[in-house]
Amino acid sequence: MVLRDETDSRRNERMRADFLANASHELRTPLASLTGFIETLRGHAKDDAVARERFLGVMAAQAGRMARLIDDLMSLSRIELNEHIAPDGRVDVVVAVLDVIDALTPLAAERGVRLKATLSPRGAAMIVGDRDQILQVAQNLIDNAVKYSPNNGVVEVLVAENLSADEAIMPTRPGAARLSLLNPDLVGGERFVVLRVADAGPGIAREYLPRLSERFYRVEGQKSGERLGTGLGLAIVKHITNRHRGGLAIESVEGQGTTFTAYLPRLSA
Repeated sequence: MVLRDETDSRRNERMRADFLANASHELRTPLASLTGFIETLRGHAKDDAVARERFLGVMAAQAGRMARLIDDLMSLSRIELNEHIAPDGRVDVVVAVLDVIDALTPLAAERGVRLKATLSPRGAAMIVGDRDQILQVAQNLIDNAVKYSPNNGVVEVLVAENLSADEAIMPTRPGAARLSLLNPDLVGGERFVVLRVADAGPGIAREYLPRLSERFYRVEGQKSGERLGTGLGLAIVKHITNRHRGGLAIESVEGQGTTFTAYLPRLSA
């Protein structure tokens, strides 16, 4: 008699099926919109200049949405493929974050949001890592905070070095719902570089926090309008942080805002 535990394989198969179903759904929506507008432009709106310009604008937005989704799907696939391989480069987290802030400042200004950075000196927040992936972490967290910030809001970006794991996840918002989305395997006396991004947006109810890093998951009531994204950003952040043997935590107060904290092992001097 041979007994085989197939729990993991069945779970993985179910996850793959869910992933394909969700990806197909997310791609089908903008594709259906594009198809509908193309048919309209080829029909009664063919000679309507005003309608044509409006429809072309919507089509461009939907095409951009599909492109972002495909980019995120490819990125997530590459990250998962190499997640078990430890990175071996040297990354200054402060320089990486500054590059992202420089890139996102014009977008934040368009939305009426100010980026406020509190950073360690250059060269102090060094980690062993993949620079492109650290840029992705900073990009996703800061861009997400800008997206959910109110007009005239402030997104606070902090980089600190030489903190313990307990210090990295110390509460920063009184009365906040808190959850660790990813916990590192701690080595005795290990110190961390912390990237913390806080916004003053609508916040997230406690019951939604555990699912935030699931693929395609978006909080109820925040699925439409200008805030619509691919639903893959936090999944990408979680997998990158896991590859770098780091941790990821969240604090949120409804009506006051949300704080994400990613912390990565500091490069020993």
